[in-house]
Amino acid sequence: MEKALLSGNEAIARGAWEAGAEVAAAYPGTPSTEILQAFATFDDVYAEWSANEKVALDVAVGAAYAGKRALAAMKHVGLNVASEVLFYSSYTGINAGLVIVTADDPGMHSSQNEQDNRNYARFAKVPMLEPSDSQEAKDFTILAYELSEEYDTPVMIRSTTRVSHAKSLVALGERTVHPQRKYERNPAKYVMIPSNARGRHPVIEERIRKLREWAETAEINRIVWGDRKLGIISAGAAYNYAREVFPNASFLKLGMAWPLPERLIREFAAGVEQLIVVEELDPFIEDWVRRLGIQVRGKDIFPMVGEFTLDVVRESAEKAGLLPPSGRKPAPPLADLPPRPPVMCAGCGHRDVFWILRKLKVVVNSDIGCYSLAVLPPLDTTDTIGCMGASIGVASGMTIAGLGKFRGRPRRNVAVIGDSTFFHTGLPALASAVYNQTPVTVIVLDNRNTGMTGHQGNPASGDTLQGRPGKRIDIAEVARAMGVEYVATVESRDWPALEKAIREALDFPGPAVVVSHDICVFREHYTREPYRIIEDACNGCTLCFRIGCPAIMKSKVIDVESGRPKAYIDPAQCVGCGQCYDVCARQAIEPGAPIEFNL
Repeated sequence: MEKALLSGNEAIARGAWEAGAEVAAAYPGTPSTEILQAFATFDDVYAEWSANEKVALDVAVGAAYAGKRALAAMKHVGLNVASEVLFYSSYTGINAGLVIVTADDPGMHSSQNEQDNRNYARFAKVPMLEPSDSQEAKDFTILAYELSEEYDTPVMIRSTTRVSHAKSLVALGERTVHPQRKYERNPAKYVMIPSNARGRHPVIEERIRKLREWAETAEINRIVWGDRKLGIISAGAAYNYAREVFPNASFLKLGMAWPLPERLIREFAAGVEQLIVVEELDPFIEDWVRRLGIQVRGKDIFPMVGEFTLDVVRESAEKAGLLPPSGRKPAPPLADLPPRPPVMCAGCGHRDVFWILRKLKVVVNSDIGCYSLAVLPPLDTTDTIGCMGASIGVASGMTIAGLGKFRGRPRRNVAVIGDSTFFHTGLPALASAVYNQTPVTVIVLDNRNTGMTGHQGNPASGDTLQGRPGKRIDIAEVARAMGVEYVATVESRDWPALEKAIREALDFPGPAVVVSHDICVFREHYTREPYRIIEDACNGCTLCFRIGCPAIMKSKVIDVESGRPKAYIDPAQCVGCGQCYDVCARQAIEPGAPIEFNL
């Protein structure tokens, strides 16, 4: 059998393709992004980046209703955006199979929280499968489609960062083509007005009962007997750590996160002297086991916050007396590694905007994207960040409430939002501001790119996932069509024009939008002259360091008068944007020899 080294995300995509899925939709978000990118490479499929996760799940639901197997993928907080779709699709059921992937992020590697989306499965009354490695990720995806069609339900697959990104060998299979199921009109099933929904609720309760019965004998839930002094229930990535830390213990390995198999749990608990649960984040399994009247330990041993590692599980077990002290030295802490603070890329146009905003000393209500990095030194220009699309609504609220005075004048604030996020969830907040005539200032950072997740296309770029012809939607035209009377489009590198537009927007009596355009440096082939330091003119004043460009660093040459190190520009990193040239008060920076970049 042919095998391939696949990440969990790639394996989910492969499983969907082998299962005959034909339609997939997503909004990119770490750690789920690669699922759609991998799926889009297969023949005979349709894949799209949707404007947001709700739209993506609606698209997948519609395809399933029409009779084609479909998939929607998103990171854990994306399911918050799509949650209403999850709940109505649970009630309506599906026609062809529908799989919803939620990629949770324990440890918050790239997220604003570490919510545990197993709770969504229980809340929405839909089954959830949880793979532990790439092979299970592929196999469980195939199984999810079978369960979806057998029980007329969406099926969720929960991955986590380690499962999503870790690679392991996967046995590959062939694609199974399924004829498109016939769509039959059935308003009582698919139209969720109250009278119909009341009739569907008992159907959902009976469905979850049948699924719980299926879970009792499902192969993905299995007991592995070992030393019966200690029994461990675990699932997902945590199972791998538990098996390595407790190689001799007995295990109940759960591949189905919801519904849980009650009789199987009771059988396992009765066969061991002490029962513990090893699970990341919430005590989801532990609480259910305790609800069955079974004595169990879990979160009194293992942490409820953060991502598990071998060291975390081992040290927690040793402190609880489950293992003797090993004397093993933990992995070196991150503090012992060279610092690598996240910064905007060299030449990023977002940096220009925040440089002007810092000069204007306004309160910045920012959003989720590459520009989130402006909160960090040296730019240090961000006051609030909540979730996708929150910037405009929060800025509207601050504008309404007022921020007191600063240096004798009313303190002002602005909303900063990216082009992809503007179309994701920024539009409703802007519409509300226009409707209520809230004088909020909105700056849209238009780099024609969904940069932080890997340079995917979006409605502002017009680039589609599979390279099909798309249409770029002009943000300024959208703002005007919504009734915004002050709309300015400027190049971010044109500092005088940018500052003028922002000042005018702040003084405008109604909603105002400034579209700051500078295409992402990773989306072009270009030749620019990298800049260089005129060493004799540089006195180490550090002003150029304050723009936070990774191409500028301290040199080993010390200025005699100031005693400070002079600046150095790395020509391999410099993209010739000229930001440092603009801020240098001593004219100690000039263009150097041309270098061709292929980024």
